[in-house]
Amino acid sequence: MLAGEIYGHKQIRLIDVEEPTLENSPGGDIIFQPELGCLCGSDLLYYEADYPTYPPEIGHSLHELIGTVVDTNGSKFKVGDRVLCVPYKQLGMQERFVVTENQAIYVDDRKPEEQALMAQPLGTVLYALRKLPPIVGWNVAVVGQGPMGQLFNATLRQLGANQIVACDIDESRLKTSPAMGATHTVLVDPNDEDGSIAKVKDALGGELPDLVIEVVGHKEQVLNFCVKMCRPYGTVFFFGVPPEVVPEFNIFDFFWKNLTMYTTVGPDFGLDFPLAMRWISEGRVDVSPICTHHMKLEDIQEAFEVFQGHKDGALKVLLDFPARG
Repeated sequence: MLAGEIYGHKQIRLIDVEEPTLENSPGGDIIFQPELGCLCGSDLLYYEADYPTYPPEIGHSLHELIGTVVDTNGSKFKVGDRVLCVPYKQLGMQERFVVTENQAIYVDDRKPEEQALMAQPLGTVLYALRKLPPIVGWNVAVVGQGPMGQLFNATLRQLGANQIVACDIDESRLKTSPAMGATHTVLVDPNDEDGSIAKVKDALGGELPDLVIEVVGHKEQVLNFCVKMCRPYGTVFFFGVPPEVVPEFNIFDFFWKNLTMYTTVGPDFGLDFPLAMRWISEGRVDVSPICTHHMKLEDIQEAFEVFQGHKDGALKVLLDFPARG
């Protein structure tokens, strides 16, 4: 069977590996067969050689997947069940793999599977925002309008945020933001932070945001920019996956503004992903605007290039596995 191998900087290919078995499993596991996947910004950590351990393991990197249970020694699922699955350590770029049944949930078939798959990233957003106090009436700036930033827009709107200012350096991404819930958009000039913050302040009637969410992450993270933008006694949420060290973090400004910072990792399979699936299936959020590209697993190199380079307005790049037909 096929599995992904990142064999160099921004170089990925499919290779043959052995079929998985449950022979040595202690129980409570499934063999999962992906049929539909989707690239995420955290997958770029491996593709761009921006991860502490390199080279990555075979199977990196994919973790947003819908497919079929083809074998089980647990009690939660039966063979043939359609599930959304999040593999261990993002090792999901394989035609089949073993995973604990506790890292899978049933797929709700009321929406197309391309939309149901968005329950995985939406679940991470729900988990993040559950950490905050009630945000009804808050003004929020979402810095970074990739797919995760867009899902924050939609969720913030559902949770009662007052005004939601979408910020990005890419104008094409800002075009999607109003459809996902943003009330204002600001094209950020990385060479003029003060001017960009002034635009946010103008959008909010002269006020700075109560909450600023960093959804850029990695080497491009803009934590200092978010601290600078946030009002005194406000909140900064660092959602984007950070590098090992955030260089020259301005703790002085953070301290004297009396800010609060939140971080997040590890959503709850018993609450966050099922709730996200329900929100999508019931039509509470429309995720279709971010499902922009659809490709085949055999074109994985091109898919990563499209996703990483934001080519042709790419937000979410979906992948058909061979089992999808």
